[in-house]
Amino acid sequence: MPLFERSRATLVASLTRAPQPGDLEALCAIDGGKGVEWLEVRADLVGDLDSGELRARFPGKLLYTLRSAAEGGAFGGGASERRERLQRAAQTYDRVDLEVARDLGAELLAAVPAEQRLISWHGPGAPLAALEERLASMLATPAALYKLIVLAKSPGEALRPLELLFHTRRQDVVAFAAGASGTWTRLLAPWFGAPWVYGSVGEDPAAPGQLSIARLVADYALPALHRPRALCGVIGNPALHSLSPRLHNACYRALGIPLLYVPFEAQSLADFWLEVAEDGALADIGVPLRGLSVTTPFKASAIAVAGALSPLAERLSVANTLLCRDGVWEGDSTDGEGVLLALGWRGIRVAGKRVAVIGAGGAGRVAALALELGGADVLIVNRDEARGAQIAAGLELPFAPLQGFSAEGVDILVQATSLGRNSTDPLPFDVDGIAPDAVVVDLVYGAEPTPLLQAAAARGAVTIDGREVLLGQAVSQFHLMTGQDLPLSIGRAALGLPLDPQRTADAIAAREDVSQVTR
Repeated sequence: MPLFERSRATLVASLTRAPQPGDLEALCAIDGGKGVEWLEVRADLVGDLDSGELRARFPGKLLYTLRSAAEGGAFGGGASERRERLQRAAQTYDRVDLEVARDLGAELLAAVPAEQRLISWHGPGAPLAALEERLASMLATPAALYKLIVLAKSPGEALRPLELLFHTRRQDVVAFAAGASGTWTRLLAPWFGAPWVYGSVGEDPAAPGQLSIARLVADYALPALHRPRALCGVIGNPALHSLSPRLHNACYRALGIPLLYVPFEAQSLADFWLEVAEDGALADIGVPLRGLSVTTPFKASAIAVAGALSPLAERLSVANTLLCRDGVWEGDSTDGEGVLLALGWRGIRVAGKRVAVIGAGGAGRVAALALELGGADVLIVNRDEARGAQIAAGLELPFAPLQGFSAEGVDILVQATSLGRNSTDPLPFDVDGIAPDAVVVDLVYGAEPTPLLQAAAARGAVTIDGREVLLGQAVSQFHLMTGQDLPLSIGRAALGLPLDPQRTADAIAAREDVSQVTR
């Protein structure tokens, strides 16, 4: 089990640009003004800000950091300039970040007393023994806090800082892996003694893989700590954009389930599987991996790592859910249920409808099969003609190339490509033929409706965005991972969806209808 029973972490907000109106005030509003206790000024990025002006707007404590280029920062000046800036900061800041490789000279240590020091190191991944040796050398210099950050190049390297915390058994050491592939270690570190969790003030991170303070609060309820006894998560590339952590964690808290759901961004599912899922290190430190939601581009390769498959996943040769049950990883697919439930919650039945699914990847083929099983007349549309035709033939469904495709006469259009995550992406298909009474479902989601949904709504079509589909596919996924029903009202609130009492009341019946189709 995790060693520490701390009920709260300390949130540190990293300032990477001059604070804009409302920035610091928003921090002060978190948890009644007690949520964010420290403000880190990344002076290598934002310059030397006036600490007096900051204190007038932020009631917490101030940390000064001048991260060197050698350790992933932007400061490239000489040793003399660096020493002078750190000495000046020590006069007005509550704590000063000193890099162990360049800031522990006698003159600077004399200017920065031990209680004011944060001694830091950022370096390459290494075996646990080497990290323990590195930390021991840092501990030789008295300080209030020590920070050891691994620039991991593999999933296994990302694990080592957590093992370090587990074995070190200290509460004055912050350790995690940097980069998008290490974000999950930032989130787990507090349960192993790390007292601080860093988050950016806005959406510009101070370091790769750092989430914003707003995300830490919304997705993980920080600074409160709800002790996990196992992990679940979403694995993909990308994965950090996913709203699944916000959805699942909110439902865990509502039901008192001792799980934590985190984003695992990986370059390779195979490497993650060998070095994390099958390694056993997470179980050894008290948080075994229980389940994974699988997203792009790993839904097909998830079949290869599963020891058993549901009939639906086997037929589709893709899985969006991996669950460890009695030591065996089982693969399943709930994406199709997500599409049908999202439609069902709007009172839309698919039987007899003309449906076009644009995109023949993992999500597209699952949606197509679910809609076909529900009685729809389904057409698969894809940019790559050869691949699209092959997928359609395997599902025994008709195919049409994207070039020349018209939405005219189609009742339901399902957008299953990755286009739409960025506002600059082109529309995935020509919307001119969309009828005013058509339904457009976009599996992509963001903070606002995608350009496709905006264009479809302008033509009078009914639009269903990816958050509805995400919630729909999570219904069965949540039950598989926890054995409990997902509380829909909590889920809708977490995803920013309207709380429609009628939809909630009809949800159980809709799920039963969908389960009969897809199972």
